[in-house]
Amino acid sequence: MLRSILVTGLVNGAIYALLALGFSLVFGVARIVNIAYAGLYMLSAYLVYILLNVAGLPAPAAVPLAVVATVLLGLLVYRVVIEPVREHESAVLISTIALTLVFQELVLAAFGGNFLGNPVWADGILAVLGVTVTYQQLLSLGVVALALAAIWLILTRTRLGMAIRATADDREVANLMGMNVRAVELWSAALSAALAGIAGAVVAPLAVIDPLMWQGPLVNILAIVVVGGLGSLKGSLMAAFLIGYVEAATVFLLPSGSFLKGAVALTIMVAVLLVRPEGLFGVAFEEER
Repeated sequence: MLRSILVTGLVNGAIYALLALGFSLVFGVARIVNIAYAGLYMLSAYLVYILLNVAGLPAPAAVPLAVVATVLLGLLVYRVVIEPVREHESAVLISTIALTLVFQELVLAAFGGNFLGNPVWADGILAVLGVTVTYQQLLSLGVVALALAAIWLILTRTRLGMAIRATADDREVANLMGMNVRAVELWSAALSAALAGIAGAVVAPLAVIDPLMWQGPLVNILAIVVVGGLGSLKGSLMAAFLIGYVEAATVFLLPSGSFLKGAVALTIMVAVLLVRPEGLFGVAFEEER
């Protein structure tokens, strides 16, 4: 059981890290809560399913195509749905929730409410220090590690990353310094959608997919970004693995644990907020500076 918790927690934490980083990226730069982000994650998993099982493409071709399509859709959502109302937080929240429900209904109409599965891309198992890991899990972890390394290099070693970090620190000052804040926001939306697309593609062969698969991760994403600190990428990364392991332990150790994992994640969030309202690695709220 302990071995299962170690492997499951690592895989879940890695996927949550991708999702939480993308969510935090847009929130840090544009200061918006994009619920449609979870819908992009679901659509990416279905795109992988379509490309593999309907179009008959191999996984090395299907996954990049699904990620690119998710990025284009994410940019379209940002330009058409979010940008016109971005100055009104409640309007952004309501419109992105509505859009996610539209995505859900479209998938329901196309595929029904059935659970769908994808063939694994790498068969076999491997014993690592006495812990049994499937090749598919190792491959998924490798893809996640490459994606996390790529986003770290972009944010810390490129002019775009410098602009993103500057805009996240203070949008008004970045605008006064001559930065094209709107372009930075679009790049942030593209990177965020790419992370959602990769997460959906990674999940596709590991679990069944269904039209409601966006709901559980959304709860965990919200808990992770609050626990780690709103807008803190380092905090989101560490909180993702914390929630991933707590979720795995809940499922394996508690009766009916699979029904309680969301509640446990939210309980952790509330406990952290009571002790440290800005999160573990967040800064004081802007109005308190």
